[in-house]
Amino acid sequence: MTAVMIDLQGTEVSATERELLAHPAVGGVIYFSRNFTDPEQLHELVRQTRAAASNPLLIAVDHEGGRVQRFRNGFSELPAMGDILTVANDLADAQQIAQELGWLMASELLARDLDLSFAPVLDVNGISEVIGKRAFADNAEQVIHLGRCFIKGMHQAGMKATGKHFPGHGSVQADSHIAEPIDNRSWEEILKTDLPPFIELAPCLDAIMPAHVVYPAVDDRPAGFSPYWIQQILRGQLDFKGVIFSDDLAMAAAKIAGGMPERAHAALDAGCDMVLACNDRKGAEAVLDSVLSRVEQQTKQQQSACYERLGKGAALALPILHNHPRWHQAQQLLKRFSD
Repeated sequence: MTAVMIDLQGTEVSATERELLAHPAVGGVIYFSRNFTDPEQLHELVRQTRAAASNPLLIAVDHEGGRVQRFRNGFSELPAMGDILTVANDLADAQQIAQELGWLMASELLARDLDLSFAPVLDVNGISEVIGKRAFADNAEQVIHLGRCFIKGMHQAGMKATGKHFPGHGSVQADSHIAEPIDNRSWEEILKTDLPPFIELAPCLDAIMPAHVVYPAVDDRPAGFSPYWIQQILRGQLDFKGVIFSDDLAMAAAKIAGGMPERAHAALDAGCDMVLACNDRKGAEAVLDSVLSRVEQQTKQQQSACYERLGKGAALALPILHNHPRWHQAQQLLKRFSD
């Protein structure tokens, strides 16, 4: 695997960014709202991004629905996953809705040559300021039922699924983007409340993203920097075989590991396969330089492993997608959230 996923600053790839994309440690790019104006511009940005890279690139985005949907103009407006149960007639109906939303989200991104949406959120909606309706439900059982169906829909479209934020961010109030959340509950409570979706759905997930949250009852390091959480629990007890992404190293909660290079090495040493270095260009450059020796020790097969496992699958071309009966049925389904 190549070690780093970076971001871009605007709607085109700049000369400086072309140099960054050619760095041998770059294995992915994540887009944000600032990178998007319309589908035609996005298509050209994807072309420029892939053309500049020296490695096969994973191009990703956070496109969950609700308030976390980076592309809107020309894309279907997806609801927050927490709204599914409010419009469904029963659990079976909610499961069908989740599956169709997973298919729709993935199909629209794949048709525009993106590889991944970092979804689904498998946190249980508790007291978190940053999770809320991004979660499917406020209890693990319903998260499992709806999450499984959403993943099925993504897979039917040809996209791999990334569960986040292991082992659960919903039961701690602080936002890890701007604070350093500490979840002081016991291991038994975490196991009972937050871990079940990851335990049950690990076999059908292709990737997992750990939380920048400290669970002192288990380890004094955030889960994404913790060999115990990643190696002993996720890889060992849950037998997870997929790719592990760090959350963004520039987030406030990641500062516990030191500067950006130290955070990258802490995540990789803990067992992450690819680290996200976003929203801090100088920090990302320092990360790339610091992990270069790791990458140089990898075989070509190892360098491309993340792409081979998670890269874009078969996708419907955009004109075909927009004429597909399932796409039109999904548009009718979306009306249930606005009526």
